[in-house]
Amino acid sequence: MDYKLLGKTGIKVSELCLGTMTFGTDWNFGSDKQESQRVFDAFCNAGGNFFDTANIYTTGTSEKYSR
Repeated sequence: MDYKLLGKTGIKVSELCLGTMTFGTDWNFGSDKQESQRVFDAFCNAGGNFFDTANIYTTGTSEKYSR
């Protein structure tokens, strides 16, 4: 995994970002908790540390799963 500096913060983030909008099935589609965890773990194991999540994604479920 390659990393970039986040502005002038000194924080290095992965060039790839994992979007979590479909973590959870609240919208009648997406990944259940077990599958979401597998995706999350695979991304972290590959060196990823940059995630896109929001409290409106699957009514907040994506943030609960992404802890």
